[in-house]
Amino acid sequence: MRVSRKFAGLKLKNDALKNYYIIDFDSTFTQVEALDELVRISLKNHPEREQIFKQIEDLTNAAMEGRMSFRESLSQRVSLLNANRDHLKQLVTRLKKKVSASFLRNKAFFKKHADDVLIVSGGFKEFITPVVTAYHIPPENIYANTFLFDEQGNITGYDASNPLSDEGGKVQLLKNLDLPGSIYGIGDGHSDFQLKEFGMIKKFYAFTENIERKTVAEKADHITPSFDEFLYINKLPRAISYPKNRILCLIIGEVPEQAVQILKKDGFSIREKKSFEEKYVADVGMLLLGNGEAIDDEKMERAIKLKTIGYLGNSKTKLSHDICTRLGIVIFDDPRNNPRNAEFIPKRMADFINKGDTHLSSNFPQLQLPRMAGAHRLIHIHENVPGIMAQINRVFAHHNINIVGQFLMTNARIGYAITDVNSEYDKQVLKDLKHIDHTIKFRVLY
Repeated sequence: MRVSRKFAGLKLKNDALKNYYIIDFDSTFTQVEALDELVRISLKNHPEREQIFKQIEDLTNAAMEGRMSFRESLSQRVSLLNANRDHLKQLVTRLKKKVSASFLRNKAFFKKHADDVLIVSGGFKEFITPVVTAYHIPPENIYANTFLFDEQGNITGYDASNPLSDEGGKVQLLKNLDLPGSIYGIGDGHSDFQLKEFGMIKKFYAFTENIERKTVAEKADHITPSFDEFLYINKLPRAISYPKNRILCLIIGEVPEQAVQILKKDGFSIREKKSFEEKYVADVGMLLLGNGEAIDDEKMERAIKLKTIGYLGNSKTKLSHDICTRLGIVIFDDPRNNPRNAEFIPKRMADFINKGDTHLSSNFPQLQLPRMAGAHRLIHIHENVPGIMAQINRVFAHHNINIVGQFLMTNARIGYAITDVNSEYDKQVLKDLKHIDHTIKFRVLY
């Protein structure tokens, strides 16, 4: 493999502290294994397509979990493809729609760190390059295998001289690149872990947003259920201020599976329980309750991280709306027991966490706003007393913060303010906003 001149032999003193991010493609940058998807496309009308697909899937997992050499797995998978250039075009279209959610929302990170990110994959450039270059990653930073074609455009094999086609190929590639700085690896497979095993990277992050391979995760320096988590712990620019996988969402009682899946798909950390167990009181951020479930006042008072409650029915006799309002906890319930509430309630909860929407809540002023691009959204919940907005804006003025948009709604007891500010600001701003008198809760959404 030709090594990019950009990195070869670089030993500049001022690059000593530079960070590089090595990112896998299949089941990491994208939600799926591309070769598995390619066989679905190429064998669409084949009478034995399901059996062949199962073979390829098993071969993929065997390599990713370290039970088979990568070269052997790759050779057998490619031999089963029966694909051509037209199939590859269809695959690229599909993969562009299958970019992992946390990578999709952090496109700005890739634009800012384009020179620091390398896509290193045992997959193939023919389908990787069209997908990742849309995220500002330059083609010379993409390292992957290449197919061989016949004159009719059919895939006949792959370039076996490419080190990435062989066992330990990623290790050999990084030896060749000899990157000058600290290197961090993100991936889901055994070949990604090998980079740490052979001392080629500083830390290995097992990416589990799409699939968790236990044999890989147990060896990782850190398990990262989303790219947001990786950016958060490394203090890098990110689309949301706090990774959703760190927000504990308890599902209590009889809750339809479709409701659970909505919140799980959004990336929250889900626990399904029969009751509100004491060990979760201090850490729970979201509660979704089945009809008939009740929460006692004493536990509610101590749930200091609780932000929103969804109730699949009428909650008024089952939990204290007064306590929730006083503590800044937003309630979404459905007193009319609408059959659609299994989807409606969890979506409202997610919209509150993601965008600050309180539309159709049972106890909060009603606000529903579009996401503001290129801005940070700050949420301030406070007692409805005169002068709070003046204090909030004095903080922004003191720190020379440019307000992009600001919205306030009140009811008899509380005020709910959303402020969108430009991206650059002193972190002292957040501390000052939290310490305004009569503040109930404050948080940064993104």
